[in-house]
Amino acid sequence: MAEAHELGMIEQARAVRDGALSPVELTEHYLRRIERLDGGIGAYLTVTADRALDDARHAERQILRERSDEEARRRAPLLGVPLPVKDLDAVPGVRCTYGSAAFAGHIAPEGSESRLVGLLRRAGAVLTGKTNTPEFGLPAYTESAVGPPARSPYAPERGAGGSSGGAAAAVAAGLAPAAQGSDGGGSIRIPASCCGIVGLKPSRGRISPAPGGDVSGLATAGPLARTVRDAAALLDVMCAQAPGDPMPLAAPQTPFLAACDREPGRLRIGRWARPDVPGVEVEPEVLAVYEETSAALAGLGHEIVDVEQPLRPGDRDAFTPVWAVLAALAPVPREREAELLPLTRWLREQGRAASGLDYARALDAMQRAGRRLAEAVAPYDAVLTPTLARLPVPVGALRDDGDPAADFDAQVAFTPFTGPWNIAGLPAVSLPVGWADGGLPVGMMLGAAHGAEGRLLALAAQLEAVCVTGAPPWGWGPRPEIW
Repeated sequence: MAEAHELGMIEQARAVRDGALSPVELTEHYLRRIERLDGGIGAYLTVTADRALDDARHAERQILRERSDEEARRRAPLLGVPLPVKDLDAVPGVRCTYGSAAFAGHIAPEGSESRLVGLLRRAGAVLTGKTNTPEFGLPAYTESAVGPPARSPYAPERGAGGSSGGAAAAVAAGLAPAAQGSDGGGSIRIPASCCGIVGLKPSRGRISPAPGGDVSGLATAGPLARTVRDAAALLDVMCAQAPGDPMPLAAPQTPFLAACDREPGRLRIGRWARPDVPGVEVEPEVLAVYEETSAALAGLGHEIVDVEQPLRPGDRDAFTPVWAVLAALAPVPREREAELLPLTRWLREQGRAASGLDYARALDAMQRAGRRLAEAVAPYDAVLTPTLARLPVPVGALRDDGDPAADFDAQVAFTPFTGPWNIAGLPAVSLPVGWADGGLPVGMMLGAAHGAEGRLLALAAQLEAVCVTGAPPWGWGPRPEIW
């Protein structure tokens, strides 16, 4: 009989509602696994054991009241399911470090709850804790001064990626059935690839940034999960809009989960594997999986079309000053600036030096680059690229405290394919379709036009069905030894 963590998120929710699995027992199971295993993975910065058990007991009582109420199932589809929150999102009364030593003891005050946390709570999720993230979510690795590095469960000497590295590691290690993350330049898809799971960055405007704003349009929340269906179900919970959202995208007519059960038909899929960053080469193991994935899509009846890299060298240069201004917006007390990491201080110095006119020009240039990518994607139903240019790298391999500019360049070389989709605001999903020698996961990325998550998920689910090598419900490939 499968252990509780071997069930997917949807299966857990169904078992809890049907009375086959107790929310308290399920939560205790995860808390025991976190206590026993997370020391070698670094998935969590804060574990909220007491709150989680309170949430679970509340869910148990609610289930008894609503046993035959189908409307209640619809309102709270994740009732009793343990889920963590990335430590960039505030949960009132819970420590929120933003991945920074400058906020190591910060407790989120009342009234600070993000809309996203509220949606998860109203869906019935049990809060198990706050997942590891680098300082303010800025780097493509999860290494900070406030906690241990997040590691890939498949090879703990290698990093989990960033900035949702803790969330991805938790899902891959069986310390959470799924997780919420955020993505401003690849921060969901990068760790999904490093940890061998599914990670979806939705379209700009699909998920509300409330209660704050979204001054650049780069970042969005999104789901990480072991299967496409679980990612779609979590997206359904996360995508409610809020009044005043700057770029709202209307909810789909049918749930995203339903799209996973829909045959996508014969699609025209563009592909490219040449980075737009000069001097960056894609590793042969990654290219091999790219070709295998292309063959699998062709075998499903889709037309595969080679496309020239749509961005020119220098098109993405405007990303850096915009990212630097975002780094400078973090409200760090002046007396604690010295506690920030060198990369963060370097970015904040650039951000403070930028004038309003500089920032407006950078936004304009970035949007022009995004339009160029969107125009290249428009003739196709989907686009295939690698997620990363390299296999997961050792902890510390990208980080360079002595030379933050070199650190930033190394991140871009590692992740040349992810950032443009944030610049354009288009949806993209990293799928764990390949495994290199030594069992390292290799993600491939499918992207599509703005608002086309339904078609993207239908295609991803179809590809998942032919790429599965492990027994359900694991999905794509071998389980890590920690499992």
